[in-house]
Amino acid sequence: MKRSLPLLVCTLLAGSSVVAKERSTFKYTAPVDGERPVVVDAVIAPQGSDFAMRLRFDKEPWGEECKSRCANATLLIDTDNSKQTGLRLAQGAPGNGADLAVIIQGMRDYASEGGSAQTWLRVKVRLLGNEASTIDDGELLAELSHKHDTDRIQSDGKAVYLLIDTTHASIPSARKARVVYQPPGGKPIQATIPGMIGGGGGKGVRIFKDGNWGKAPKATP
Repeated sequence: MKRSLPLLVCTLLAGSSVVAKERSTFKYTAPVDGERPVVVDAVIAPQGSDFAMRLRFDKEPWGEECKSRCANATLLIDTDNSKQTGLRLAQGAPGNGADLAVIIQGMRDYASEGGSAQTWLRVKVRLLGNEASTIDDGELLAELSHKHDTDRIQSDGKAVYLLIDTTHASIPSARKARVVYQPPGGKPIQATIPGMIGGGGGKGVRIFKDGNWGKAPKATP
């Protein structure tokens, strides 16, 4: 089911008054025979006290098109760019040190016989403390739906726009942060982005402007 959004904002600012060309945090070439939608282009950066994200999938991540094989993508954010805090995996694993997990899922609820299935986009945010050895060990900080949490999650075709709150007292911060994405069957992708310390919140992705969604750019990956 495709939803159109009249207003969306996602631009990169080079300064307070100059708009720069959009730069991707990471890109990924999806296999032609992939079963589920995957992230192929991501723009992630601080905005105020949030991590703002524009995620483009190779296919619509939720709705009737993907049926029961919709998106189930996880982004890990090492908010202080340190492997001394956060998720504990096997030595050398890229996800070591991640402090937040952002799970994007296309959901489908099969109604009673004769009724139509309900579909929606769900995003879970988990805090990964030093005791966490899996993502499921993390504390659930938020569970968002595009139907009810439109101030923090929107979708438009293959694109998903998110604001992830980082004000929880247990989320560490630094001048740099690290993003890890593990495509199904592919190698982990890592990227460094500005952190919450050092003025990074004034630059990067502008999902909101004056509290409203603005029109999204039509740039292709």
